[in-house]
Amino acid sequence: MKKNYRLKYYIHASHAVRWENGLGQRHQHSWEVVCDFDTVNNEMLIFDEVDALIQQTLKVYSGRFLNEIAPFDKINPTLENITEHFFVILSQQLAGQHAILEKIVVGESPTRFYCISREPGDVLETGV
Repeated sequence: MKKNYRLKYYIHASHAVRWENGLGQRHQHSWEVVCDFDTVNNEMLIFDEVDALIQQTLKVYSGRFLNEIAPFDKINPTLENITEHFFVILSQQLAGQHAILEKIVVGESPTRFYCISREPGDVLETGV
């Protein structure tokens, strides 16, 4: 039986997708970010500290135009790239709290989500 913790956050931010013919229209989303995580070697997890760390990490993007924030000033701020970036940075942040990010789900609308799950033995890549 697989057990883990789940936390949900919202980021209100805008973006514009870069297309071959130029920049698309800037538009706003209430991004939903759902994080499933587990402990490392069953070590004690301080839930409030993990929650605060994730909130602090995601706060950088709230109320902002994502195209102006690294790495989205260089890479296209698509749903897929945003999810991959959040997976990498949150995995790195959670490692210091004896936690492993098992899965992240990011939604740009109530019906459109992108998910990334860690598989056993996966090695974290350092960038998108």
